[in-house]
Amino acid sequence: MLDLEGPQLTAQERQLLSSPAVGGVILFARNIVDRTQVAQLNQSIRDVNPALLLAVDQEGGRVARLRQGYTPLPAMQRLGEWYLRDQAGAAAAARQLGWLMASEVLASGFDLSFAPVLDVDRDYCSVIGDRAFSDTPAAVVELAGAFIAGMSDAGMAATGKHFPGHGRVVGDSHLELPVDRRDWQQLLCSDLLPFRALAPQLAAVMPAHILFPAVDADHPVGFSKHWLGDKLRGQLAFDGVIFSDDLSMQGAAGIGSYCQRAAAALQAGCDMVLVCNHRQGALEVVDWLQRQPQRCGQRLAAMRRRQRPQWPELLASQRWQQAQQLSLGLLAG
Repeated sequence: MLDLEGPQLTAQERQLLSSPAVGGVILFARNIVDRTQVAQLNQSIRDVNPALLLAVDQEGGRVARLRQGYTPLPAMQRLGEWYLRDQAGAAAAARQLGWLMASEVLASGFDLSFAPVLDVDRDYCSVIGDRAFSDTPAAVVELAGAFIAGMSDAGMAATGKHFPGHGRVVGDSHLELPVDRRDWQQLLCSDLLPFRALAPQLAAVMPAHILFPAVDADHPVGFSKHWLGDKLRGQLAFDGVIFSDDLSMQGAAGIGSYCQRAAAALQAGCDMVLVCNHRQGALEVVDWLQRQPQRCGQRLAAMRRRQRPQWPELLASQRWQQAQQLSLGLLAG
């Protein structure tokens, strides 16, 4: 999965997207002007290669690529604060917001948003913080589970991130390789609880670029057969898609070249690798993959959109109107 340069496909990108090594496209803010433009861009991508998965990061709060013409969503931590006062009310709100997010993303021609965040945090990790529902695992399980149910109502598969938890490291894996010195048993009682509890509801998981020396001293999670094979697929019995986190992040740089990063992630058990914001790296990985034996991508079919809401009907629906008012009310405080 790779990214695009701007709000329209270039001639080079049209050729690139026709490669059998490319399985998806992720859009960023630079690719998006408004609702009409992004729907047209997504359709132009599908016209080139209808098999591609189309993705975006639309979590809420500060991670929201779709803005003009879309309902602003609060940071998920607002739901965690509500949960402290009213657990049932917060869970009901989480389901509505999950549906709202997924419905608007699907109506724009995407297959998925990489959500929800299952990290356990409040303000410890700078790159997570209020993106997390709560710093209490039980609250994350209930709220994220409700959010996933709302996504499913809309017809979108859920991706839990960042396995096994990014909330207890200070460092930002975009800029460095964070190290977490807890062992498996300590993680199992804390950050891993949401992934373990919600594994049956998740269609996909995205591992973190974090090193846990007490579990695998040699490999960050996303490049570790022990983490992805023995732990995630084995002990947690997860049988869905594993997406790598972006291989252009500094947390992945120690693995080697872009091709070496892609090879290590795929060999560890990832079904699809993301190379974003580095076109030369993406081209190198595409060229390398085209020379490899063809891989089976059966699991990835589960990530395709199950519904495609139409904007006029969506905006006229009672559920959208209620969910929009709920979201705006949370933002207003």
